[in-house]
Amino acid sequence: MRASIVVAVVTIGMKGLAWWITDSVGLLSDAMESFVNLASAGFGLVMVTIARRPADADHPYGHHKAEYFSSGFEGLLIIVAAVGIIWAAVQRLFHPQALDQLGLGLALSVISSALNGALAWAMLQSSRLHRSIALEGGARHLITDVWTSVGVVVGVGLVAFSHWQWLDAAVAIGVALNILREGAALMWKSSQGLMDEALESEVLAKVEETLAGFRHPTIRFDHISSRRSGQRRFIDLHMHMPSDWTLRRAAAVRASVEQALMSAVPGLRATIQLLPNDVEAHFEDEEDLI
Repeated sequence: MRASIVVAVVTIGMKGLAWWITDSVGLLSDAMESFVNLASAGFGLVMVTIARRPADADHPYGHHKAEYFSSGFEGLLIIVAAVGIIWAAVQRLFHPQALDQLGLGLALSVISSALNGALAWAMLQSSRLHRSIALEGGARHLITDVWTSVGVVVGVGLVAFSHWQWLDAAVAIGVALNILREGAALMWKSSQGLMDEALESEVLAKVEETLAGFRHPTIRFDHISSRRSGQRRFIDLHMHMPSDWTLRRAAAVRASVEQALMSAVPGLRATIQLLPNDVEAHFEDEEDLI
């Protein structure tokens, strides 16, 4: 996240200079998105720092959901930037202007995009390693930024060859619509995280595979529910066993199951309630199972 702040400052300078020397609204749209990158990276760094805080009396489950605020904030900034770009592009569409020094401007845009692409790849690898939605959101935004820059370069290049000045504004509008889509997707993903979305299907498959190793005619599992909270994953379930087992024996088996689950799925916290085979759990409301 610190590296993304540095790269955002550098690309703002390069893309801003590219826009200033060419007066291209397409390159302006590219530069405005870099300001979004800077604001998002700064806010993301704060949220990631908060998410790493240990659990306390007021937050017994930790602060991991802080990362979702980072992703949602980034999505909001992207949408605001897209609206600004569309406004500027529409004005230029009705009042086209000639572009200057396109060669140098496009070169600066290409170099800055290469920096964003390298950073996006590094952040995406890190997000998978640490299961961080804040890093993933930043990485995917940067990837969108790279494709945005490619579209701008192609569009401005076409203006240079065709002398159709309206193409500059048309490209900027296309870029803005793409940015708008990315912002909406980020906000949606953040909202799902804040609403305790279930674990990914591949993770649940690992859970089922692990439980299968403990299933026995006298041992069964049911009422399995899961949720995600930033880097943390939580799963709750009931384990039924013979009623004549001692508490020590039952607790030992439960500990083995919990340890196996947490070893199979990194970052998982498993909570298992013990029940005799002849006892079923009942819920007053189906929503309790969610």
